[in-house]
Amino acid sequence: MIRFDILTLFPEIIEGMISSSILKRAIEKGLIEINIIDFRLYAGNKHSTVDDYAYGGGAGMLIRVEPIYRALNTIEGIEKAHKILTSPSGNVWSQKKAEEFSKFEHIVIVCGHYEGIDARVLNYIDEEVSIGDYVLTGGEIPAGVIIDSVSRLINGVIADDSTVNESFSMGLLEYPQYTRPQEFDGYKVPDILLSGHHANISKWQRYEALKKTYMVRPELLDKVALSTEDLMMLEKIKVEVNK
Repeated sequence: MIRFDILTLFPEIIEGMISSSILKRAIEKGLIEINIIDFRLYAGNKHSTVDDYAYGGGAGMLIRVEPIYRALNTIEGIEKAHKILTSPSGNVWSQKKAEEFSKFEHIVIVCGHYEGIDARVLNYIDEEVSIGDYVLTGGEIPAGVIIDSVSRLINGVIADDSTVNESFSMGLLEYPQYTRPQEFDGYKVPDILLSGHHANISKWQRYEALKKTYMVRPELLDKVALSTEDLMMLEKIKVEVNK
């Protein structure tokens, strides 16, 4: 089992993400545990104010360090937890990071917000994490991305074979997939997928994964160990795509 503790100003956003579908079932099965902590409760003032003006000036308000510090220190086992802050300036999230995080038993996520957080918060976390090169109004959506992508790698959350050939799991984008009907609006399922010849189907899937990666995310090919057969396929793909 893996445990998540989420520090947020908007518990209802996190609750909405985990109250249905796969995450809900995983919680009910005891495969994952998710605790939501409203750190506004640790503001320490009668108005429950958690932000203030930045020293040196600047637009907007910053989240103060004290509420987060107090909230962190209410978490059982905080010393052994892997503690992160969602931030646009953090390490970029990836499938590799999700696999790395799935090995932790306890993850604490501090949701960044608005203009930012007092930099002294960084003294109490292990790393900052970003889900991409853009800015959101809060860290709740990034927290949801992290929870979802990590949880689905935990044994029993989804079928074991479901994650094997997914995009990024093998370093490539996933090949196209089809289901019934065999033809719709003139678009047909590729004949090879109906052939029952598993070796040829596997070869087709690899070819299509390489093709999609080359066309959409070619930079990923530099990070993948390609076989001689892969390289031959790739040369054929380049001719096909660029003709």
